[in-house]
Amino acid sequence: MNGGNEDNFKELFERFVGPEQAGEGAEDIFKGEQILRENPAPGPSRELIAGIKSDIARNLQRRRENVFRRTRYEVAAVAAAIIVAATIGVQVFERGWGEHKAAYGSIVPAAIWDSKNISVDDAGLALLTARVDEMENEISTLQKDKNGNGDKAVEELEVEFIEIDSNFSMGQLLWM
Repeated sequence: MNGGNEDNFKELFERFVGPEQAGEGAEDIFKGEQILRENPAPGPSRELIAGIKSDIARNLQRRRENVFRRTRYEVAAVAAAIIVAATIGVQVFERGWGEHKAAYGSIVPAAIWDSKNISVDDAGLALLTARVDEMENEISTLQKDKNGNGDKAVEELEVEFIEIDSNFSMGQLLWM
């Protein structure tokens, strides 16, 4: 190093350590630089460089082969898809589109619609019908009863009958 740089280097060291230590540290660094200049690092041998270049060439060749192979597979997949689509298209074209028919389905089974007595064929409806018949019988029995309790019981049964009838009507509305 030249004299100006040495002075700047010593001043910089003096900011961190004392003046004596700064001078010693600067001399150590200058001696280390001189040793490195006198003994340069050896370069790699020609055999090592040739080996590295051959490894790079092999790896590049392998990558090119992989890219080529991957491209072939992609082209084969696209060609297969085109062939399948063309085959299906030809078959559809030869057969024609045909006539489209609408399909209808019923929520209620056909056996119930075809039945002469729907309340017997539908289990829920049969149960409800039986309960209504039972209540009608009770009301008629209570109306025939001459005691004073009959009127109150008839009113309770009528309220229950109205409730069942409204539930039944709501069920029919939801069912349709």
